[in-house]
Parts: sequence; structure tokens; C-alpha cells
Amino acid sequence: MNKNISEIIDVSNEIYDKGLVSGKAGNISARFGDVVAITPTMTSLSNLDEEDIVLVDMDGNVLTKGKPSSEVNMHLEIYKKRPDVKAIVHTHSPYATGFAFSNKKLKRLEGFGEIKTPYLSDIEYEKPGTDELARSASEGIGDEDVLILKNHGVICVSDSLKEAMLLAVFVEETAKTQFITLMLNSAEDSD
Repeated sequence: MNKNISEIIDVSNEIYDKGLVSGKAGNISARFGDVVAITPTMTSLSNLDEEDIVLVDMDGNVLTKGKPSSEVNMHLEIYKKRPDVKAIVHTHSPYATGFAFSNKKLKRLEGFGEIKTPYLSDIEYEKPGTDELARSASEGIGDEDVLILKNHGVICVSDSLKEAMLLAVFVEETAKTQFITLMLNSAEDSD
């Protein structure tokens, strides 16, 4: 389990360093059987220690000291609906979140599996940390690997933390490319 907790810390540092989260935003979890290890609430992902990671059971009962992320129920509901998911990375990356706050949809681009739908799935805004968000996100993710939370951020899921993180990076790069394209196209329109 210590190796897995170390991986959560490494991924937390990496997504913070890449600018996918800032301040005390974002959260990461990994599932090990009936136990979920999750980052703590109101703590920057930039400087976590092993003792900061909180273990909870699938009902949300805290098994260690500390207070789990306020989004713990969202993570748990996704794990309950998706037994194939072993890791969740929730970011507030600037470009992808910019799309989440706009009326533009993010196109699904090649680079992370087969393109089954033209756009990344999204759900309407629900207040962070609420049961409504947990329900909506767990239903909205369906069998997808990415979910855009309108006016909030991005969820990436996978069978490993590394893959979920790589997907979060890819989604942000995709959003950046689409943003640049939109800006260039709008500049052409004004010529």
C-alpha cells in the first residue's frame, strides 16, 4: 500500500507542476479492493506527505487520520458504478476548465484510444462536494474515460494513476490546441 500512496504523491506533484491544478484545488484517488486512498481536503497537491493521504472504505468511512477531499463521494460513486476504474484524477486545468465555463464543447482527438463520440462528455454544474455532483458525475461518466464538469473542471479515470494523469495532460493539451484554433479562426474572420 505504501508504494501506491507514494504514487498518489508523485502524481499529485506532477499535475501541480504541470499547472493542471493550483492552490488547494483538485484531488486524486486510487482504489485498492474495498479501500480508496484519496488526497486530503484543503491541502495543496504540491507538497503532500504519506501521512496526508486519507484511506476510506467504499461507504466513505475514514480509516486513517485526516479529512478526505470534499469530493470523496464523487470518487466513491464513480468507483461503485465502474469496477474497471482504479484511479481518478480531478483537475481544474486552465484551458479545459475554460471550455467547461464556455458554451464550446471539447472535441475528442486521437491520441487516447478509439474516438467513439465527437466530443468529450459533460454534465451540468452541481455544487462541488455535494451528493448531487457525486450522482451526476457517476452517471455522466458512463463508460467514458473523461468527463467535463460544467463551470468546474475535469475528471479523468483509468485502471492506473499514471494513465489517468497522462489522460488529464492530454485533455489539457487538446483544450489548448482547440483554444488556439478558435482564436486563429476568429482572427481570420475579422480580416
